[in-house]
Amino acid sequence: MSDQHKVTVELGERAYEIHIGSGVLARAADYIAPVLSRPKLAIIADSNLAENHLPVLQAALDGAAIAHDSYLVPAGEASKNFNQLAELSEWLLGQKIERNDCIVALGGGVVGDLTGFAAAILRRGTRFIQIPTSLLAQVDSSIGGKTAINAKSGKNLIGAFHQPDLVLADMEVLKTLPPREIGAGYAEIVKYGALGDAAFFDWLEENGADILALDEPAMAQAVAKSCEAKAAIVARDERETGERALLNLGHTFGHAFEALTGYDNTLLHGEGVAYGMVLAFAFSAMRGDCPDADAARVKAHIAASNLPDTMDKIGDGQFTASALIEAMTQDKKVQNGKMRFILAHGLGDAFIADNVNEDELRAFLLAQGAQDA
Repeated sequence: MSDQHKVTVELGERAYEIHIGSGVLARAADYIAPVLSRPKLAIIADSNLAENHLPVLQAALDGAAIAHDSYLVPAGEASKNFNQLAELSEWLLGQKIERNDCIVALGGGVVGDLTGFAAAILRRGTRFIQIPTSLLAQVDSSIGGKTAINAKSGKNLIGAFHQPDLVLADMEVLKTLPPREIGAGYAEIVKYGALGDAAFFDWLEENGADILALDEPAMAQAVAKSCEAKAAIVARDERETGERALLNLGHTFGHAFEALTGYDNTLLHGEGVAYGMVLAFAFSAMRGDCPDADAARVKAHIAASNLPDTMDKIGDGQFTASALIEAMTQDKKVQNGKMRFILAHGLGDAFIADNVNEDELRAFLLAQGAQDA
């Protein structure tokens, strides 16, 4: 059993490993068996995976005599709701899943978030394993223990911190994803360079096309580097009391556009983050915090990656400044009624801004193409 990469999330007694490589899913039992308290688990899978990837995992578990039952979650962001959470929780109780048993999340960020939240509340806390099958989930949502469902007021507003026991990231499963999904995940990879590693951003400018083309060595290196960056920040600030908020670069803007497009796949999360990073750097430059040249490099790389770099590339492009600002006031980083933004002093140097004035934000959004209403 050999991995291309292994990353450890250092959280003391709750530390866990991320295994990254090709064929990891087919060898899943080799990684999973050592963390089980008994040879039994439950699999929660995206319904789109029932044909291709779920049978591979089931065969691996059968080969190791690990008992398992499977539950399919309807594909799409709309599944992150109270009704689906309740149905899943009742099913897990019906399977007699105990506190020391493991629940496996097989899917992208939706399944990972939903399953993780169910694990966090089931019997006041049940163990779980992440097997992310989207690029975005492999480099972001499967790591760090953030679990949540969506609310009418916004994305991921109801949830809990609950760390997994293991993360398995298989490069081969990414080959079944459409190019748009790969692009959305790539945006989160770009984020790690933009917020804290200028040299990594330089590398992505040179190698981004290979990653988007699913070159396995380049892909594995990019995923591992992203996991290392996130693992280091999570280890220092698990519950986002400070530095971890930097991982939300692009998200305050991006989540607002997601909310206004109704989470209906008009705008994928990673696409929102991509445009959000363009806006965060442009806003930073407008405020005099960031060189114009760095903002231009971010915009150029996002555009070169076939991700949205202007407002008119999102849905019908019709967004009012007032609606965008209202959506931003529901952001999880709001404190004491004040919006907090992740901005940048330059590439690889993000910071938390508590002093954003709503008037300057409105003027900026209007300059970027928002309507004046």
